[in-house]
Amino acid sequence: MKAINYSLVRILFALIVGLILIIWPGVAVNYLVITVGILFLIPGIIAMISYIASKPRENKISRFPIEGIGSILFGLWLIVMPDFFANVLMYVLGFILILAGIWQLASLNIARKQMAVPGGFFVMPFLILLMGVIVIFFPADVRNTTFILIGITCLVYALTELVNYIKFSRMLPAGQDKDIENIES
Repeated sequence: MKAINYSLVRILFALIVGLILIIWPGVAVNYLVITVGILFLIPGIIAMISYIASKPRENKISRFPIEGIGSILFGLWLIVMPDFFANVLMYVLGFILILAGIWQLASLNIARKQMAVPGGFFVMPFLILLMGVIVIFFPADVRNTTFILIGITCLVYALTELVNYIKFSRMLPAGQDKDIENIES
């Protein structure tokens, strides 16, 4: 029986993820939020099941798992309204970028009072501030563009992994494929 070729599995996985992110970036965002919702839901359900299944001990009252209920409710909210949370996240990130840009510009301005600060130092904070404003006004476009760029990166990874696999597997003598797979993993 032949062992699984992990290089080919990685290539295929990166190719599929990259294509999905490029073709359907909006859907991919929603599924990512739904996945996070599921990750909140599972521990909440486990906490509730263990609370219900636990036997009350003598003179000891078990504490009701409020965190578990909160985790379940938040997970369900993420699952039911993924687009809302993706948009809220974009607004929060845009606001953080605006604050970071303003903070850096203010810090450079204060430093300029004490020493000479070249104008080039103000370029990046201004670009950060500008990016925050763009994210605030166009959250869906920025979100989709980001996922498309991640998808392109996945495709580039798949292509380079495929080229490396083809190039280096040809150089190996027959029967040594397992050794290179152990090194790559």
